[in-house]
Amino acid sequence: MSGFEENPFGEPTVDNPFADPAIQQVTTNTSNAQRGLEDYNPFADQGDQRPAAVRGASNPPQYQTMPTMPIAQPAIMQPTQEIPPPPYTRTGQQQQQPPQAQQQFSTAEFQELKRRQEELERKAQELARREEELKNAPYNARRNNWPPLPEKCCFQPCFYQDINVDIPLEFQKIVRLLYYLWMFHACVMALNLLGGLALMFSSADFTTFGLSILYLILFTPFSFLCWYRPAYKAFRSDSSFNFMVFFFVFFFQFVVTVIQTIGIPGSGTCGMLTALKSFDGSAGGITLGIILLIIALCFGAAACMDLLLLSKIHRIYRSTGASFAKAQQEFTTEFLRNEHVQTAATNAAAATIRAQMSSSRY
Repeated sequence: MSGFEENPFGEPTVDNPFADPAIQQVTTNTSNAQRGLEDYNPFADQGDQRPAAVRGASNPPQYQTMPTMPIAQPAIMQPTQEIPPPPYTRTGQQQQQPPQAQQQFSTAEFQELKRRQEELERKAQELARREEELKNAPYNARRNNWPPLPEKCCFQPCFYQDINVDIPLEFQKIVRLLYYLWMFHACVMALNLLGGLALMFSSADFTTFGLSILYLILFTPFSFLCWYRPAYKAFRSDSSFNFMVFFFVFFFQFVVTVIQTIGIPGSGTCGMLTALKSFDGSAGGITLGIILLIIALCFGAAACMDLLLLSKIHRIYRSTGASFAKAQQEFTTEFLRNEHVQTAATNAAAATIRAQMSSSRY
C-alpha cells in the first residue's frame, strides 16, 4: 500500500542525494546565513543617532584629520619626591617633663658637674685676668711676684711664680704639693727654733738654740732655691737637667730631715733623742718633752712626705722618656748660651792671650 501513496509526478526519491535529512539541514543553515548577510546593516547598531545638520555658511563642514599612529618611545620614570616629615613639636605635657639625659643623673652627680663647671669658669677668669695684666705690663714682661712683699717695702720680689699659668694642667697638683711641702719644712724649722729657745731657758742649752737660728736662716731659702725652683722649672719646660738637680738636692734634703727627726743631742734639732732626754720626771720636764716630741714628729712627717713625693716625681720623670744623656745635652746647651758664662769665658780667653803676649816679649 505504500507504493500507492507515492506521487507518480514528483521527483524520484530513491536515487535523490538531497533527500537525506542531514543534507537538507546543512542546506537550510547555509541559506539562512546568506540571508543574514544580505539583511545586515552596519549603521543599525549605533546607539547615538544624531540628526543630520544642514551645512551652510553658518555651519561649515568640519574636516577631521586622520589620526596619526603614536610613536613608540622608551618609558621614562618620573622621580619620586619625598615629602619631609613635619617638625616634631612637644606637647605641653612633654615639655613639663625633664629630658631623658637629665633624669639619668642623680642629685649628687649634678652638683659635682656644677661644681666643676664653676671651677673651670673661675680658672678661665683668672687666666683672662693674668693675660690682661701681661698685656698691660711694660714690654709685655712678667713682673716678679714672689715672695709676696708690699710695694713700699725696701725689698722687691725676686721670682715670678704662677702655677696656673706656667705649669701644665696635669702637673699642677704635684707642683702645689711641693710648694706646700716647702712651706711645711719652713714651719718645722720655725718650731725647731722655738724648741731650742725652750731648751735654752730650761737647761741653758745655747748650742741648740744657736744652731736652730742658723738652720732657719740657711735651710729655708736654700731649699726653695735648690730643690723647689728646679722642680718648678722642670715641670714648666720639661727639662731633664732641672729634674736631675731636683733629685740630687731633694734626696739630700730627705737624708737631712731623717737626721733631724732622730735629733742627736747638740746637733741643733729637737728630735726624738733630745725629746726623750728632756723627760726628767718633773712637771717642767714633761711639758718640755711633749713639746720637743711634737717637733720631732713634725720632722718625721716631713721626711715621709719627702720620700713619697720623691718616688712619685721619679715615676713621672721616667714616664716622660727623659734620660741622663738628655740632661747632659741640655746642661751643655744652657751653659754655653748663658750670658754670664760667655762673658766669663771671653774675659778668661783675653787674659790668657795678654799673658802669652807679655811672656813672649820678655
